[in-house]
Amino acid sequence: MPDSDSEWKYELDDVGEDAEAEAEIEDFDLSVHPGSPSAENAFFVALGALTMLALFGRLVLLAV
Repeated sequence: MPDSDSEWKYELDDVGEDAEAEAEIEDFDLSVHPGSPSAENAFFVALGALTMLALFGRLVLLAV
């Protein structure tokens, strides 16, 4: 537990109900950059697609 209030990163006024509406927003790089997918990522995408196809096929067979 901190010894004094000066050790806290934010004051209560910064994060409480009375906090100012203006928040500091950092510039994040959210752009998508082209690249080659890893084998692990491609495997899990294919596994998810095959699982969903199997699930939908199973639901169709149950409905018939």
